[in-house]
Amino acid sequence: MGRLLSFWNRYIVRHKYIVAFLVFMFIIGVIDENSLWVRYNRRVEIGNLKREIDKYQQQYDDESKKLRALMNNPSAVEKLAREQYLMKRDNEDVYVIADSAIHD
Repeated sequence: MGRLLSFWNRYIVRHKYIVAFLVFMFIIGVIDENSLWVRYNRRVEIGNLKREIDKYQQQYDDESKKLRALMNNPSAVEKLAREQYLMKRDNEDVYVIADSAIHD
């Protein structure tokens, strides 16, 4: 007990402001719910979400261009109907060639 009291009087009491500052920094940096570690992780998550937003914005822009082309160009509608829905004109025949892998 004497050693602890001696340590307390020698170091802690003399450097109480430094000790208080270090304890405060430990609480702010590690323990608190808004600690520096949590803030760093949130910043990383925000960066990931912004990249995801950019990806979806690019996808939205591409789809909007396709939609405008379909609304303004009848040949684009015909091309889409022929390629994706296998539609044909009355005087045409459609042949579908599908790749089928043989599994044993």
